[in-house]
Amino acid sequence: MALGTNTKGYETPNHPYQGERIAEEATLLGRYGLKNKEELWRAQSELRSYRREARDLIGRTQGQGEDVSREASQFLARLQRLDVLGESDGLDEVLELDVTDVLERRLQTVAYRKGLGNTPKQARQFISHGHVAIAGQRVTVPSKQVGAREESEVAFYERSPLADDLHPERAEGQE
Repeated sequence: MALGTNTKGYETPNHPYQGERIAEEATLLGRYGLKNKEELWRAQSELRSYRREARDLIGRTQGQGEDVSREASQFLARLQRLDVLGESDGLDEVLELDVTDVLERRLQTVAYRKGLGNTPKQARQFISHGHVAIAGQRVTVPSKQVGAREESEVAFYERSPLADDLHPERAEGQE
């Protein structure tokens, strides 16, 4: 690795003290139970990369090469597998995506929406402590992107104490 290479994987805001942006970030942090703004900035960077790739593919399809259309269909299929895009959406819809579309696909958010935690922060704690599994495999990364097929397989880990319906941390109606 060369010296001076950026390895963070996200970009910080250009202007750190903008009240409106800070308030919006605080709202998203609370709604999705994120640990810090770095996680939000990672999601925003991921969204930027989706948009960048879509713009590149749109520009290259003007020449209408067969390789480009195959690349575009693979890119769209990847986003559809993650359930970020619908089945009938095209490259233009990628440019309309919002950061909440990316945040909704995090394991932490999926676990909370399925009722595995009473709050997004509790869902995060259950995941990081190893109480949540996808298809029987324990997952301890709250930021893991959950695909549409995997979403139905998110549940408590079978050997976790929380797998017992009578556990005190499980509220009424939790799976």
